[in-house]
Amino acid sequence: MKIKQFREIKNFSKEELLAKLEEVQKKFFELKFRHKVTKLKNPLEIRELRRDIARLKTLLSVKFNVNK
Repeated sequence: MKIKQFREIKNFSKEELLAKLEEVQKKFFELKFRHKVTKLKNPLEIRELRRDIARLKTLLSVKFNVNK
């Protein structure tokens, strides 16, 4: 997630953040599964998605005091 994207996401509502989190988690799961079956061209995508999930969860917990 680029800094510009993160600034935009900071202004999301709770529902939008939860939807984005679900979307990123689904993409992360699919990417990990695909990596287990066949090697990815860029395996660093997995790390980036994992960090994006952490950013979204942190933003949710700080902004809305949600533990998920």
